[in-house]
Amino acid sequence: MPIKIIYLDHAATTPLNKEVFDEMMPFFEKAYGNASSIHMLGRESKKAVEISRERIAKAIGCSEREIYFTGSGSEADNWAIKGAATALKNKGRHIITSVIEHHAVLHVCQYLEKEGFDVTYLPVDQYGMISLDELKMAIREDTILISIMFANNEIGTLQPIDEIGRIAHEKEICFHTDAVQAIGSLSIDVNKLNIDMMSISAHKFYGPKGVGALYIRKGLKISPFIHGGAQERKRRGGTENIPGIVGMGKALEIAVGDMDKNIETLTSLRDNTIKKIIEGIPYVRLNGHWEKRLPGNINFSFQFVEGESILLMLDRLGIAASSGSACASGSLDPSHVLLAMGLSHEMAHGSVRFSLGIENTQDEMDYLVENLQTIIERLRQLSPLYNAK
Repeated sequence: MPIKIIYLDHAATTPLNKEVFDEMMPFFEKAYGNASSIHMLGRESKKAVEISRERIAKAIGCSEREIYFTGSGSEADNWAIKGAATALKNKGRHIITSVIEHHAVLHVCQYLEKEGFDVTYLPVDQYGMISLDELKMAIREDTILISIMFANNEIGTLQPIDEIGRIAHEKEICFHTDAVQAIGSLSIDVNKLNIDMMSISAHKFYGPKGVGALYIRKGLKISPFIHGGAQERKRRGGTENIPGIVGMGKALEIAVGDMDKNIETLTSLRDNTIKKIIEGIPYVRLNGHWEKRLPGNINFSFQFVEGESILLMLDRLGIAASSGSACASGSLDPSHVLLAMGLSHEMAHGSVRFSLGIENTQDEMDYLVENLQTIIERLRQLSPLYNAK
């Protein structure tokens, strides 16, 4: 085993911040009450939940009564789309989304199609961007929901959320965005962006796994997702994950406070690394938008080689990266995101995602590039496609 791991898979999950861990610990050991209990321990847990709710609301510019805790970002996506569809089905049964959404959105939309809803899947261009003109043309009288992700989890491309929100607002259509990858990395004000629902997950911004949240604009009609309890104002039943909720609020508070500094640092690391890879390795393609992308996202396709082989060789050197979404790991199919952008199956299979975090350094990125050059050269020497070019 290598002495040190260079972790470049922050889009899959981030390490837990030590300060966040310390704030969570009392709720495992001493303050273990159920937030629904009326005794002292219960009231202490209830207060902790509400403090976290206030922290999250402050971070995205909404009221604390518009924040609802969930078990994950995937649950938040499911609730937003199923809940809105169920509540608004008498108004219409048409939903608009994009072809590059996370599967927590795509699979829900496919489920709703079986239940009689009509879904329009907007295409994307070579950079992974939707067309606002195509969005406008897709809107119908019976359109009840638009769900477009804030930032793509694989290629890092940022969608024009402000314009999408404006269009939805003008047409009085509910607008949901999956902001799991963007929250904590970018400044988000749900009111300025006309967002009606937004999904987030704690483990993407140095918080704990197993806890997320859904922002639901006050007055929005949405059906409850989990029945059987009065928690979350009777909209999401189930005993609250108090340590997780506490950690989530603290982690987002820290992320927002350090955001400007982190954006500057990560953007510099990202751009320097992209430049060195392009200059040092032939037959490569940067996937995603060159400028409108997450600060820490780097996604390359390396022609003539398999991404999985690259990852295995990097892993032996202590470098942890991925080929795309962690939720799709184990699948032999190429990325639906890259195929939607027009990449061939061969190029899509040769993709690797490096997602940077605040603990990464320039020395680590230089180590990555140096070894990546050697790995790609070695693998291409074994590739019949490369030797036949």
